[in-house]
Amino acid sequence: MRLLFDARYIRTDFHDGISRYSAELAAAVAAAAPGRGVEVAFLIHDDAQRAFLPQGARVLRIHAPTALREPLTALLLNRYRPDAVFSPMQTIGSLGRRFGLILTLHDTIYYRHRTPPRDLPWYVRLGWRLFHLSYVPQRLTLNAADVVATVSETSAAEFARVRLTKRPVVVVPNAPQRLAELLPAGVAVEPGSQNLVYMGSFMPYKNVETLLRAAADLPGRTLHLLSRISPARRAELSAMVDPAGAEVVFHNGVTDAEYAALLADRAVLVSASLDEGYGLPVAEAIALGVPAVVTDMPIFREVAGDGALYAGGTDAAAFAAGIRSLDDAAERARVVAAGTAHIARFSWDRSAGVLLDAVAGLPSRG
Repeated sequence: MRLLFDARYIRTDFHDGISRYSAELAAAVAAAAPGRGVEVAFLIHDDAQRAFLPQGARVLRIHAPTALREPLTALLLNRYRPDAVFSPMQTIGSLGRRFGLILTLHDTIYYRHRTPPRDLPWYVRLGWRLFHLSYVPQRLTLNAADVVATVSETSAAEFARVRLTKRPVVVVPNAPQRLAELLPAGVAVEPGSQNLVYMGSFMPYKNVETLLRAAADLPGRTLHLLSRISPARRAELSAMVDPAGAEVVFHNGVTDAEYAALLADRAVLVSASLDEGYGLPVAEAIALGVPAVVTDMPIFREVAGDGALYAGGTDAAAFAAGIRSLDDAAERARVVAAGTAHIARFSWDRSAGVLLDAVAGLPSRG
């Protein structure tokens, strides 16, 4: 069986969620495919993407996924006579395809928060907003595939609730990156709750404001805000910082190694987000042996299990109380042990197996 894996969403500057999902799943699929009798090649649009694929991987270079000719991609791919194509997004053109197709929709968050990523071309941002005005365009897109993949049971349940597709939905889970491998040799996680680590954007629904209000009640600690932030948003959030509370540090972007080091230093992962598609930073922290205090909502419960403490998304006092409870060594050890057991169910090898099973079950279009 010949499989084309769409790797065009891999970023060459820094990983966002789609990029990391693409790169990690690509590596796991490449490792598992030969044992399944599958020949896999990866679609790229930039030669620099080769560095993020397994060494020696076969690649096919085509246009970028933001190109105006993207709706006609299937007509191009037909030339390569694939049996199946998998895309980690749902926007690859399917018109006239002569192959099995699996499209991925990670979540429905953009129906509730329609602001598109700012680095997309203007015409893509405009189309993005129009696309998400109703479910109809999404239904047409997904129903053009044979199978729809998503990253969590929570998302799959939401698809069913809004009747988003008639196609079978398979959960190809996200999984945490192995941050422990990025720590210097001999360095282990130092337990504690001195440092509060937030990894994520600063969009309104991420609700960083609640973390800042909780920090005001946690003097002697440090709240680390890791991601890149615009000057205007930083000024807005800085105005909320209580000098009598926890110190607040805006890192404005960190490397994966710096991220791992911060989590390993007496840290708790915190997120008061009001909406998430998955919550990869939560999974990454728990896999490293770091507890979390997060919003009580279904996706975080699915990802973290008992490896986190939960609070109402706007309840700053509950967040502060949860963090203080982890000062107790026994409570912290309990949460870490529960998280370690829970997160073991998420691995890229398992996800690759689920995907390859779905590929094997695609109807023949020969």
